[in-house]
Amino acid sequence: QVQQNVERLFTRFVEEGKATVRLREPAVDLCLSKANVINLKTFLSAVRLAHQGNDTGVLPLSPLVPAKNSDVEKPKTKMIITSRRDYPLTKSFPFSLEHLQTSYCKLARIDTRVLSLRKLRKLDLSHNHIKQLPATLGDLVCLQELDLHDNHLEAFSGALCNSGLQKSLQFLDLSQNQIQALPLEFCQLRGLVQLRLDDNALLRLPCRIGQLSRLRFLSAARNKLPFLPSDFRKLSLENLDLFGNPFEQPNPLVPNIQLKIPLTLLECAARATVNHRIPYGCHLLPSHLCKDLEVAKTCRCGSACLSSFIQITVTMNLHHVAHTVVLVDNMGGTDAPVLCYFCSLGCYSQFLDRHLQSN
Repeated sequence: QVQQNVERLFTRFVEEGKATVRLREPAVDLCLSKANVINLKTFLSAVRLAHQGNDTGVLPLSPLVPAKNSDVEKPKTKMIITSRRDYPLTKSFPFSLEHLQTSYCKLARIDTRVLSLRKLRKLDLSHNHIKQLPATLGDLVCLQELDLHDNHLEAFSGALCNSGLQKSLQFLDLSQNQIQALPLEFCQLRGLVQLRLDDNALLRLPCRIGQLSRLRFLSAARNKLPFLPSDFRKLSLENLDLFGNPFEQPNPLVPNIQLKIPLTLLECAARATVNHRIPYGCHLLPSHLCKDLEVAKTCRCGSACLSSFIQITVTMNLHHVAHTVVLVDNMGGTDAPVLCYFCSLGCYSQFLDRHLQSN
């Protein structure tokens, strides 16, 4: 339907065989390119007459000839840009893109035009100067691979971890940045299969990293990790690389005692809530208490503890969680210290007795 339905004709480049017809209903743009200039002008004249309500029988239209497959321009799904000189400043990115790479372009931030490419499955922004990630990056709900290595990132926001990336993101490369810690919400990215964190300044890994049940490849080499979180034991990896971290020497005989005797009412309530799986939420409890409950520690006996506990580090052979392990150090070791918690002196004493007997 053309009559009274053409909002505007864009004919600036008609001499190049290009034009755009903007319709009111449906609200779409019909983009014409590589057209014969004479035929294009005739077609646009016919569109104007039809829009004005002229009889279609007198319109100057030639018989319709089906286009050849070679004449039809397929939607562009992949674009690779590897220099600032080639970066498009005046042209838009094709909305059909599924794979976009813009590396070595000296980008200080993510282009807002990129954030509207809702079909993107792979986004490579490596080797740039990006310092911060916008929360709207999480609107790319089809995004499966995100490569951000060799940038200036200092954080990965919790907002991104609570976005549509939770279900879609499978590959994430944050290596060669300046990240010191990942947020608690990071473990909501449960679709992750491969995670690269090499060459950052990480002082710790997320305490609930065991929730990443689909994770198979983890690399966090050359960071500043003194030990691994207790939840690390729950991982089931194919490949693990933790080389070059300053791991502490485990010493179960030197505990960090944070016990509060007698237990506070808050500690008792928190332990009961976790142990009995009592539902809670921000509509029932203050948000800071909810966050504390989410990071409750688990004793060797299976019970929970919140702020009253005994903490030690013990040795774990990384082959317990990964099939292939890159050596932790130049001495050929595959052991690393992992945190261990006890809810009471009794639990710690039982562990200590077994430990001394085994040695």
